Amino acid sequence: MNTAREIRYGDEFLKDGINVNTVSVHEHFIEMRTFERGVEAETFSCGTGVTAAALATALRKGETGILEYAVKTRGGNLRVKFNFNGTRATDILLCGPAVQVFKGTLPNA
Repeated sequence: MNTAREIRYGDEFLKDGINVNTVSVHEHFIEMRTFERGVEAETFSCGTGVTAAALATALRKGETGILEYAVKTRGGNLRVKFNFNGTRATDILLCGPAVQVFKGTLPNA
């Protein structure tokens, strides 16, 4: 994640910040890690990033039709389903378990 940190704090993105996703495309799945702006560290998953990784993979591979990609993150396994015509994706679904990972209490303001 050192490279992700360098990109996040690079001059081009420092003012507004960005999330940096590293993506590895394997034969049967995509693997992704996220360095998240605001958290300023690696997070277990990022739904927007997972979805973007699947869409970018379809575009790069030149795949079209009703597609489904498995995406592995440190937080668990997800699936992205969508219809892609080569330039536009529709009916995008991010599928996976919804589990509570944190519980806290905010002090009164």
